[in-house]
Amino acid sequence: MKSSVKNWSLSQIIRSTGIFALLLVALFSMQSCSKEETSPLETPAYTSLNSAMRKLWSDHASWTREVIVNFATNAPGLNESINRLLKNQEDIGNAIKPYYGNEAGDALTTLLKEHITTAAEILTAAKAGNTTAQNDAAARWYANGDQIATFLSTANPKNWPLDHMKSHMKDHLDLTLEEAVAELTGNYTASVAAYDKIYPQLLHLADLLSEGVALQFPDKFK
Repeated sequence: MKSSVKNWSLSQIIRSTGIFALLLVALFSMQSCSKEETSPLETPAYTSLNSAMRKLWSDHASWTREVIVNFATNAPGLNESINRLLKNQEDIGNAIKPYYGNEAGDALTTLLKEHITTAAEILTAAKAGNTTAQNDAAARWYANGDQIATFLSTANPKNWPLDHMKSHMKDHLDLTLEEAVAELTGNYTASVAAYDKIYPQLLHLADLLSEGVALQFPDKFK
């Protein structure tokens, strides 16, 4: 073996060395590409954000239902439920501040609180049988839903297209109205069925928001 190596010509040695160098370059290039191609959606930072976002929108679903049920039954804990639901809107606004700034977070909180207070107007009018007031509040409620969708799409148009966000918000409002009407009219089976649609729909929204943030700000998710 040693004698055969000694008999190699200079050109063979150079050629062999060159091939080895090319292999090393290719290996390092593959490793570099592998690191660069790591998706921000596969990092611990994303997992943490997604878990937090899912908790926030899970709370949104459950505390909204708590308010609807307490309102329909005149439960003594209604005010406390409303306050907790409003706090949830603040928490959601705060969740986007690290990425979009304090002003944007506060603006989202304002829109979400309007979403809650206008829904309360709908409940009050429906319970009183005031169709005119109910329709007026519902029109403003759906307009507010479009405003929330527009706000989100403006912040991240690539990952949160306006038409998709408007459709998502409308679905949420439709299902919440369905849940509230069923509860107020004593159709508890339908009320529960509506909630069972709302919960996964909001978890999907949480995933959509989490993914959008991570894809828009990949450097924060290394």
